[in-house]
Amino acid sequence: MTTMTTLFGGLLAVLVLYAIGGHVRNLPPILRAVMAGLIPLLGYFVLIIGRWPGLDVVAMHISVFLAAGLVLHAVTQFRRRSVGGLHWIPKLLIAFFLGLVVINGSLLYIATKGLPEPLGRWWLGSDGGAVYSGFSGVVEHGQGAAKAVSSELSQAHRESELGWQVDVSGLDGNTAERVVEVRVRDRTGLPVDRIEAELRLLRPGAAQPSLTLPLGALAPGVYGGVLGLPASGRWLIEVRLLQDGKLHYSMTQETVAP
Repeated sequence: MTTMTTLFGGLLAVLVLYAIGGHVRNLPPILRAVMAGLIPLLGYFVLIIGRWPGLDVVAMHISVFLAAGLVLHAVTQFRRRSVGGLHWIPKLLIAFFLGLVVINGSLLYIATKGLPEPLGRWWLGSDGGAVYSGFSGVVEHGQGAAKAVSSELSQAHRESELGWQVDVSGLDGNTAERVVEVRVRDRTGLPVDRIEAELRLLRPGAAQPSLTLPLGALAPGVYGGVLGLPASGRWLIEVRLLQDGKLHYSMTQETVAP
């Protein structure tokens, strides 16, 4: 379930619950508003158990649901005190709140999913190719990040002890398809065989690769293949060399697809 669905679906639930609360006798207006905001919020908390979307997304749901209940309460009080039609002040308040929800929801969608494909091509000036304009996140800080740093340091130490001489060619270029070749030699300059070589293609900041390409053995110590970049923009190409199922070498290079 997407953030836009939970955000606007919960907002609709607030409106429905507030309307239902109006038919309950002896229910204080402020309690009616609080319950209309809290019940969808509690349902949202249950829904995201095991699927934490991030503190910023949760904070947006909390503010929207509770603020919606309070705005409905304020509008109701204005209508009870006014004679005739609704005053322009509560109308302006409602319009401001709805506009704020739409703008925040749209910015959140663009930040996580990117612009819609036709709008992205028009705005960014793509020559008919796919455009990715979303932001996939940043590196987290915490115990997991500390373990990742420790793993990287251990990997660098193993590579220095191994003494492999790795020469990678073909990653640079201005075409969508690139012929990549990896040459691996040991300390003495002899080719290293029995290696599982692969390329992993990732967007900057992405946790999972968009593509994994195994490299076949072309000659003793030489591995290669043709890498096709699926879309334009910035990519990270990770070269991985494994032996007996263990990662012995890893190198990442940034490239730009036309």
